[in-house]
Amino acid sequence: MTLAIETVELTHRYKKLVALDRLNLRVEQGCIYGFIGPNGAGKTTTLRILAGLLTPTKGEVYLLGERLTMRAAQRLVGYMPDFFGVYDDLRVWEYLDFFARCYGLRGSRLRQVVDELLDLVDLSAKRDAFVQTLSRGMQQRLCLAHALVHDPKVLLLDEPASGLDPRARVELRELLRTLRDMGKTIMLSSHILSELAEVCDAIGIIDHGRMLISGSLAEVQQQLATGSRLRLRIARESDVGPALALLQRQPLVSAVSAAAADPRGFVVDCHEPINEEQCAALLSELINAGIAVSEFSARSENLEELFLRLTADTVRAGS
Repeated sequence: MTLAIETVELTHRYKKLVALDRLNLRVEQGCIYGFIGPNGAGKTTTLRILAGLLTPTKGEVYLLGERLTMRAAQRLVGYMPDFFGVYDDLRVWEYLDFFARCYGLRGSRLRQVVDELLDLVDLSAKRDAFVQTLSRGMQQRLCLAHALVHDPKVLLLDEPASGLDPRARVELRELLRTLRDMGKTIMLSSHILSELAEVCDAIGIIDHGRMLISGSLAEVQQQLATGSRLRLRIARESDVGPALALLQRQPLVSAVSAAAADPRGFVVDCHEPINEEQCAALLSELINAGIAVSEFSARSENLEELFLRLTADTVRAGS
């Protein structure tokens, strides 16, 4: 496993406030890593340290195996903050041209990079437009292009989907996948947990400056899973009573409740996660008992439910 980002006992204090508390973070090269946490959890502090903009109180940081220095961060990292400034009186191409020149690009190479980035973020048609005329989504993509002018291997994006409409979020998600396919390692923070579940290869959940859990999405869901939920609907009203009695006798079932506004629907909570074979066995038992089932589905907790439960447990433990 090749690591793009590694922190060892990373700690940062703002006077008496501990923003990061011995954070150990490992992000594999070439993946999209979602960094999740409530406001004040330490996400932005972590990203600013990784970008070389903040010196940690204690601990070590490595980028692609290289110990973090300001020079290494400037060379290896592209950083897009949650609040960014744009120069309204510049045209789109001038905006990228300015930052590319800051990295020493000149001549034909400079023009090539600007053109390629505008094409990558789908802003070629807007190259002569003033930045202030762009939509929020277009400005987000332009700032992402700005973070890419020096072709960094690691991208740090702080709340990149903030304020975007659904179409712009879809476009950003596709762009992130394209960048991953180009070999970039992308670490992004977000409060839109459904977005992370769709685009990320791995996630980490941070709270009060501490990493609560980290790994692939499947690994995190498996480690945190405490049960499964089944939803089913009975075709005949006369079968509702027998179905309820049968479900309540199942050893895996912890509770059975009526579905909202549906007298023939049930929500079944299980003590532990159940697999496909157990679901099939339960459905067969219902059918063999002569109960007509019109709908049957199973699901585990989604990312948002896991996050809320885990951070709530942390709050209770600290109180």
